[in-house]
Amino acid sequence: MGSIYIISLLFVGVGMLVSLRLKSKFNQYGTVRIRSGLTGRDVAVQMLKDNGIFNVRVELGQGFLSDHYNPLTKTVSLSPEVYHQASVSAAAVAAHECGHAVQHARSYPWLMLRSRLVPIVQFSSMFIQWVLLAGILLINTFPGLLFGGIILFGTTTIFSLVTLPVEFDASKRGLSWLQQSGISNGQELIQAKDALHWAAMTYVVAAVSSLVTLIQYILIYLSSRDRN
Repeated sequence: MGSIYIISLLFVGVGMLVSLRLKSKFNQYGTVRIRSGLTGRDVAVQMLKDNGIFNVRVELGQGFLSDHYNPLTKTVSLSPEVYHQASVSAAAVAAHECGHAVQHARSYPWLMLRSRLVPIVQFSSMFIQWVLLAGILLINTFPGLLFGGIILFGTTTIFSLVTLPVEFDASKRGLSWLQQSGISNGQELIQAKDALHWAAMTYVVAAVSSLVTLIQYILIYLSSRDRN
């Protein structure tokens, strides 16, 4: 059990460093004005239009780096820093989020799978910690409880892993469109790619952390079976 806490703390530390790096990159490229002069909102509206998507709204969200695409409401929500700014960071983030809208419109398989997993993960998340804790405490008398916790935790791990191709593909679509449309090229495109790279790394760290933790719980469960 101690090893799980140590590994968890290690990945929390790595996650914090990656998050700080992402914020640093966003702030750095947020000061670089994009030559097209388009704000994040302008970029989003234009990318959706160029991809023949007219049923998705672009709206102003709240919170730093709170940008996201909601497939249920078909809205691209952009944080104030992205919505209003005409910077490399704003263009990169707006194009990435619209990349998700394009995925939805094209029925991108990984996004469709991720959407189907959402209600399962939401249900699992309500009980995971309690079931795992009880499973560890009662491992010698009721090992099946820990196994149930592993199943619940496994759904969140699968969700994290499925999220990776969704995020990488959205960035790929966004960067490709920025280049093809002429809105961003040369050094601007390199900077946009760098910013999205660090955004993707936050998902990579989360997925690897979840997978390693899952393996740790599985080993604890198998070890208890050997003792019995």
